[in-house]
Amino acid sequence: MARFVLRRLLQSCVVLLGVTLVVFLLLQLVPGDPVRVALGTRFDPQTYEALRARAGLDQPLVVQYFDYLRRALTGDLGVSFRSGQPVTSIVLARLPATLSLALTAVLFALVIAVPLGIVSAMRSGSFVDHATRVFSQFGVSVPDFWMGIMGILLFAGVLGWLPPSGYVALTEDPARWASHVALPAATVGLVTASILTRFIRSSMLEVLSEDYVRTAQAKGLRTRVVVLRHVLRNALIPVVTVVAVQLASLLGGVIVIEVLFAWPGIGRLTYDAVQARDYPVLQGAVLLVAALFLLVNLLVDILYARLDPRITVK
Repeated sequence: MARFVLRRLLQSCVVLLGVTLVVFLLLQLVPGDPVRVALGTRFDPQTYEALRARAGLDQPLVVQYFDYLRRALTGDLGVSFRSGQPVTSIVLARLPATLSLALTAVLFALVIAVPLGIVSAMRSGSFVDHATRVFSQFGVSVPDFWMGIMGILLFAGVLGWLPPSGYVALTEDPARWASHVALPAATVGLVTASILTRFIRSSMLEVLSEDYVRTAQAKGLRTRVVVLRHVLRNALIPVVTVVAVQLASLLGGVIVIEVLFAWPGIGRLTYDAVQARDYPVLQGAVLLVAALFLLVNLLVDILYARLDPRITVK
């Protein structure tokens, strides 16, 4: 297991290095001068040159890239062109908001998808199965921003149960945090739940047709025992992948949802950085998202190995 984890860690480091290189090169291709845009009406030649020198933009590209890597290894991601604050502090300040939204949305999705997927598979062809498949099709087909707008109109505008937008930290006031996170988490969670339900149902159906399941049923084991002990454990392996991908996508910042609900997370930060051409902040946000994505995948690989030890051998 230790060799397996070490190998995955090394692969993650290589991928992260590739991400930094691709993002750095892509930003060089964007037309326009970010320093000139950041200064706006405050532009004067001396300030312009000083800011370029402080950001290292007066150096050759190769020097800029390796200098960025060197500083990133020490946790220094540069300084924002717009605010002058350290990028590391800006990005980390937005992380709790995105984490709370992503984890709540995934939890919401699992609470809906797991029982629906299991019941749908166990009663394949029944009314419940058809209704579940309609729900899955609806969730996948309808854009999340439309569901978000409908949620705001219904629960904030008509019923007045929830605030339409805004954010309160969980540590500051848990009750107000819950009221603010409910709509965006439910919006994202419904889309995720519809995807997970389909995977859980198909995975359960595949495992239910295996010989060892029929043997367990022939031995007279109760259905609940067969499902919990033999079916669910093996059916969860592909589902774990989907959950991880969805969680990683949410950690990357659901930009539309965060902008729609004025949620101050990584997605909203990325959107603002693109608008202002604040490249250091954009690079920092992308690097953090990539690192989180790789971390989630590493944890999934370890969980895979726990669920099926043959994976470590392969």
